[in-house]
Amino acid sequence: MTEAREATSLLAEASTQDLKVKSRDGDGLGQVKALMIDKRSGQAAYAVLSLGGFLGLNKSFYPIPFGLLAYDPSEDFYVVTIDRRVLEGGPSWASHSPEFNQAYADRVSNYYGTPPAAIS
Repeated sequence: MTEAREATSLLAEASTQDLKVKSRDGDGLGQVKALMIDKRSGQAAYAVLSLGGFLGLNKSFYPIPFGLLAYDPSEDFYVVTIDRRVLEGGPSWASHSPEFNQAYADRVSNYYGTPPAAIS
């Protein structure tokens, strides 16, 4: 008997290293490390931000609902629309990413006060 694999409705896209992220005040924060795309709608549900670090060391990763980012096409970067202190107090990891399942999506969305994306 083969074990059925649980499919997730999110697709992680990791080739986003050139997408810069700034705070509302215009301070450079880091980059978009990955976008979590809803497979059904094709819409970005979450962005994983890579903040801090030097020469690739000591970086922290912060997943946020994609709706909390605004794109600036004239400068080609994203702006985090929430206060930097709120972002830095949110769910994050330094070395081992958690499984981005429904419970984790709920945790991220609850922290930011946004509706969670349904992950099946």
